[in-house]
Amino acid sequence: MFEAFLGGFGILFNPETVLMTFLLIAAGLFLGMFVGALPGFTTLMAMAILLPISFFLHPLLGIPFLIGVYKGGIYGGSIPAILVSMPGTGAAVATTFDGPPLTKKGKGRKALETALFSSVIGDTASDIFTIALIGPIAAVALLMGPPELAAVLFLALIVISATSSGVFVKGLLMLAIGLFFAMVGQDPIGALSRFSFGITSVESGIPLLPMLIGVFALPEIFAGIEKKASQIVSAEGLKVSGERLTFAEFKSCLRTIGRSTVIGTTIGMVPGVGQVVAAFMGYAAAKSASDHPERFGQGELEGVAAAEAANNAVNGPTLVPLLTLGIPGDNLTVILVGAFIAHGMRPGPQLMEEQGSLVFAILLSIILANILFLFIGYLCIPFFAKVVTIRKSFLLPLTLVFAFAGSWVFRGQPFDLAVLVFFGVFGYVAKKLHFDVTPMAMGFILGPTLEYSFGQTVTLAQGDLLTFVTLERPATAAILALTPLLTYLMWRRNNRLRQRFGEGAAH
Repeated sequence: MFEAFLGGFGILFNPETVLMTFLLIAAGLFLGMFVGALPGFTTLMAMAILLPISFFLHPLLGIPFLIGVYKGGIYGGSIPAILVSMPGTGAAVATTFDGPPLTKKGKGRKALETALFSSVIGDTASDIFTIALIGPIAAVALLMGPPELAAVLFLALIVISATSSGVFVKGLLMLAIGLFFAMVGQDPIGALSRFSFGITSVESGIPLLPMLIGVFALPEIFAGIEKKASQIVSAEGLKVSGERLTFAEFKSCLRTIGRSTVIGTTIGMVPGVGQVVAAFMGYAAAKSASDHPERFGQGELEGVAAAEAANNAVNGPTLVPLLTLGIPGDNLTVILVGAFIAHGMRPGPQLMEEQGSLVFAILLSIILANILFLFIGYLCIPFFAKVVTIRKSFLLPLTLVFAFAGSWVFRGQPFDLAVLVFFGVFGYVAKKLHFDVTPMAMGFILGPTLEYSFGQTVTLAQGDLLTFVTLERPATAAILALTPLLTYLMWRRNNRLRQRFGEGAAH
């Protein structure tokens, strides 16, 4: 594994590609911050729309580009949250507690800089932790056979359903729908056609790209079209003025940033939890540990630092279950799965063994991306503050065009546009009925791997599946035994968060 790590340096700093890698990461960061700064435009939507761009690039260019969008979008959501109390992303909801009061006190610049520095520190520390951890976890994952892998995937899907926003039963229903969609096409073991109903275009399965864009981007666009023009933010009072953050003020937040980074990094490794929960937990921990908890909610820099360090520290560790087990850590890394698969890099236990150097090159590039993150964010704060005022009536039609163009250019088949529209309508109806589509997308992506692993397990068992829940396979038995317990604990935790912070906190 250490040889793969060293090989990653050679790939990343190849003179022929290193400049283009950094330019594309910078472009991704800028676009992510731009979209994050727009109230109502989510990072998830941006990644879904921009996903097709990565398909035409080398993996070392395309995947870091998307990760740049990911990083930039999570931070960008803090800008409208601080200036106008309208979080650009769900991850910035906790930032609205202290950001707007600071802006009203004339400390908007201090709040934005605190958010930026906290985000960069939390993100960088978690990325370093990810690189240190991913090798040992990948080594353990390689020791797993089909029974253990099937049990882990089953556990992950149930936990993701339990931690999705809304009622647990709704999450399970969406998971079942996703698994059904995954079964359309060819059987991964016998290569037999099923559920195609004579439609030639789906003989090889439902295309991933139009499905992802449809279910994650189109509902957001439709929801944006529904909103009234009266919700457009006025440009008045959005000038980023006031004094800059002093070193003494930043130093006073370091302890809080460190605590939130640990919280966010830990949460990032748990599939299905995500930035929103991390931000609230980081904020709550900072308030509990403060000598002046009464200042929180009244305009406290530590409140901004706590929320932003925690939600950005989630970014790196979400890649650990993704790359080692093929399990997306949250709905944003579902998009990254599509990029990896399109580049012939199927996430899972074999990925680090077969293409370890390339994976480490990608991980190293995202650490260096944080340097660009700092400079782009700092220099462009005044610009992104103005982005908050851009009318959606200009951007929504353009975004819709990009969604259809992105679905078309990859394969050039009219059927893909039909899939886009179908899943767009499906996602919109699910959103209206308060169904979280993340379990559906997770089931669609992980379904074939789960089915293949389970099929191999049945073959190995020779008709006696109890073999794999006895002392002969203790790991499988332990995972299956823990599944109902972990599901209950995660479901209870989700309900408590929803009651304490509202529906958005649960996801």
